[in-house]
Amino acid sequence: MTRKLLILVLFVPFFACQKSTEPSPNPSTPETMYFPSNSDTAWARKDISTLNWTTDSLASLRSFLIQKNTKSFMILVNGRIVLEEYYNGHGKDSTWPWNSAGKTLVSSSIGIAQQEGLLSINNKASQYLGTGWTSAPLAKENLITVKHLLSMTSGLSDSSDFVIKSNLTYMADAGTRWSYNNVFQKLMDVVAGASGQSFENYFNAKIKSPLGMDGFWNYGLIFKIYHSNTRSMARFGLLALNKGKWNNSQVLNETFFNEATSTSQSINPSYGYLWWLNGKSTYMVPGGQTVYTGPLVPSAPSNMYAAMGASDQRIYVLPTQNIVVIRMGDASDPQNPNFAVSGFDEALWKKLKALMKL
Repeated sequence: MTRKLLILVLFVPFFACQKSTEPSPNPSTPETMYFPSNSDTAWARKDISTLNWTTDSLASLRSFLIQKNTKSFMILVNGRIVLEEYYNGHGKDSTWPWNSAGKTLVSSSIGIAQQEGLLSINNKASQYLGTGWTSAPLAKENLITVKHLLSMTSGLSDSSDFVIKSNLTYMADAGTRWSYNNVFQKLMDVVAGASGQSFENYFNAKIKSPLGMDGFWNYGLIFKIYHSNTRSMARFGLLALNKGKWNNSQVLNETFFNEATSTSQSINPSYGYLWWLNGKSTYMVPGGQTVYTGPLVPSAPSNMYAAMGASDQRIYVLPTQNIVVIRMGDASDPQNPNFAVSGFDEALWKKLKALMKL
């Protein structure tokens, strides 16, 4: 063997070995979805500089959030923390009320109970609550299904915040009137009646524990509100982004979740099963029967769905971009704390649209 050939024979396997230990990256490979473990101390992060975002607009966003009484704000991309900020003495472990954003926790609990065969949303609510749970005539009460409670179309009075039998009077046949009110809370009793345990125990076993959330339900006189830290709200937002899937487990049936985040009735197309939906032709808001033209939040992506609570508690989910945005805090406008939808959403999304180049 010549000297030149011997060198070539020795060089080729050495080169092949070096190449096999350092495979070239494939820039077209999509980033995998990340789910934090139940101990969030090692929650993965993503440097905002690696995104094609206009980072120069961050200062304006932060100023806006502080000005609007924000306590915490998070952005997740593919489950990874891109932005996590706390203001006004609030911290990572501080708890805060979700207000009506927690309705989506109730909706998800109903979906899980249905997939376990404990109930059907098409059944009469009285099948789980017992006959006479309202003050409506029995024939009218029998029209109300679990689905009507999920879609805010029970037809029961919305004149009082207190969900007691004497206040649950007949206004219209179920399914013929959309009205945002606290009657949805009877869904907690539906879960309890169907499962044979308290709603909180069922929720803890089926959602809180699997997702590694902290938090608790505050059973006040008027409203049952969930309180948690910001990362727990983000965990639920990540479940919603993945249509009920958490890591390798389908916590909530995807079919139900798709129904929950689709128009649930024709009266207010911007409302699903206790989820708010963007990009529809019209919408209604709490506290009235006015129908407004256009999408809920014009500057946000049209397929965004959101959990919205009083004083601007928010979970925004952007399925196309794999983004979750969380906001907790006091009302952006203390003179108008609102129940759910507010002008805050459009103002915030103008900032986020500039940041994310949407």
